[in-house]
Amino acid sequence: MCRKVEFMPINADDSREVLEQFRVFGIPTVITLRNGKEVGRVTGAQTEENYRTMFEALAEGKEVKVPLTQFDRMLRLGAGGLFIMVGISTSSWLIAGVGGILAFMGIYDRCPIWQALTGIFKRK
Repeated sequence: MCRKVEFMPINADDSREVLEQFRVFGIPTVITLRNGKEVGRVTGAQTEENYRTMFEALAEGKEVKVPLTQFDRMLRLGAGGLFIMVGISTSSWLIAGVGGILAFMGIYDRCPIWQALTGIFKRK
């Protein structure tokens, strides 16, 4: 079954009310809607492949997700590890905790516990 995807660019300077309605805080932001309900969002410039993945998933009725690039994953894990090491060496558990969150952002899309928890919230 082939479905149609309609692309509607919005000028942020001319459409403040749209930005507020969809809680857009960064530009560019791409929001995917299915039956008027938000099913995906990505903020920041993406590769053509990531945009294509988003729109193909939307057209096929699948879950809309943009995978992390290997560079982004390694950057998050490396920066998180560095923060953890600095936090432990300076006995600053706040810095270590921020490092743990940052490192988790590099693997959250592969974590089965995270997927189960977010799946529960999406259904509600």
